[in-house]
Amino acid sequence: MRYCSTRGGVKGWGFREVLFSGYAPDGGMFLPETLPTLSSDTLRSWVSLSYPQLVQEVCALFIPDDVIPRKDLNAVLSSALSQFAVPGAVHIAQLGGNLSILELFHGQTFAFKDLAMTCTARLLEYFLQRSNSRATILVGTSGDTGGSAIHSVRGLNAVDVVVVFPRGRITFVQERQMTTILEDNIHVFAADGSSDDIDVPLRRLFADQNLVKNHGLMSLNSVNWCRVLVQLAHFLYAYLQLSGLQQAEGEVLPTLEVVVPTGGAGNIAAGCIVKQMGVPLRLVAMVNANDIVHRAVQSGDLSMAANVKQTLAPAIDIQDPYNMERVLWLLSGRDGVQVKGLMEEFQRSHTITIPDKLHKKLSSVMTTGSVTDEGIIETMQRCWEENQYLLCPHTAVAVWHHYHCPPHPGENRCYIATASPAKFQDAVQKAGLTIDLPENVRALENMATRYEDLEQDENWEARLRQRIESISSIRQRGALFYSPA
Repeated sequence: MRYCSTRGGVKGWGFREVLFSGYAPDGGMFLPETLPTLSSDTLRSWVSLSYPQLVQEVCALFIPDDVIPRKDLNAVLSSALSQFAVPGAVHIAQLGGNLSILELFHGQTFAFKDLAMTCTARLLEYFLQRSNSRATILVGTSGDTGGSAIHSVRGLNAVDVVVVFPRGRITFVQERQMTTILEDNIHVFAADGSSDDIDVPLRRLFADQNLVKNHGLMSLNSVNWCRVLVQLAHFLYAYLQLSGLQQAEGEVLPTLEVVVPTGGAGNIAAGCIVKQMGVPLRLVAMVNANDIVHRAVQSGDLSMAANVKQTLAPAIDIQDPYNMERVLWLLSGRDGVQVKGLMEEFQRSHTITIPDKLHKKLSSVMTTGSVTDEGIIETMQRCWEENQYLLCPHTAVAVWHHYHCPPHPGENRCYIATASPAKFQDAVQKAGLTIDLPENVRALENMATRYEDLEQDENWEARLRQRIESISSIRQRGALFYSPA
């Protein structure tokens, strides 16, 4: 199992090198050079597996035994997924009207990213301990990623994490889940602008190979392949539990439609990979008013709006869905030259038209929808009235599809719940609903905080670079940094 860049300039990397990377040196994103095919026999043999067991099976397909022995891999992943609030780390809520919701938010920060982030952090620790080296994680966040990254690595001796969040554009709980973590290896910055604005200097920092090598710089955004790898299990678990596979006979497998709230498109990219591995999925990417993915699928218009709109679903307030690069590469037949041209033009002009042939493939693989704030509120209210089940606003973006495009009789469908409503109290209140907050959420209000301001101007990339270098020189003097090169 070897890995390559979506832009064609890097090939033959191993899992460990990809794990410790952000963007590939050519600016692209890493994906496996080939994908394994899952047979009907394999899928049926996995039906009885718990979610943690399924994560182990999936990761073993992409992490060779000579890189991490299977016994070690199972132990690392089992430990990572053992501290979630429900048995098996995830839960399926079966509601009225054939509404099945896969809850992925039972980790420390009440977001689906805790699942993949915790696994990725433990794999990092596994390699760093064996090489007696360090890494510096640089993360930009639209709300949930930052807190999840911080909680997954807090207190680890071999890792520093630098997180940049958009000031005033995330919820109180999201911000406090970052700024109240006071361990020495946690460094939080509040920046002006949107999460897309933050991604611009971060991408340039990752392109500086001297900085990457000298400071062991890596990403825990879904830029990192390992994040997407673990998320493959979300779609497989949903398929095995909800497709009707257990009752199906013969080689023809039943189909499951999976509806995904979509921002940076990491989750929907994972769904596309699982589909290419032979699992019969129908994918629906639901977005809020930041509808670039919707426009791309509907008309081939991959263009950023002038501004990122602030909505009730802030974690998907994104106009640069960077994982669409992975989707386009897969659908183009792994054409790195075409993807390089498209994505470099997108970075320059913020607008491209997806070529007709590629657009037809994209629209055949997934459908999309866009939901207003009013639609989010209405969906939250209706789901509560009919089921006494409280949705977070992001999950409501997905469940809106249930009420406006209801499944046909006999059709199997799953909605991905990406976060707990406890993180989005303003949206809950606007829907006229109430929530009994968990104690660790209530406690955030009175906890001490620590963060630094990062003003957006022509020098903010340089200032962030200086802080990364300063953190390294102060805390890791004389340490060996991990370098994938």
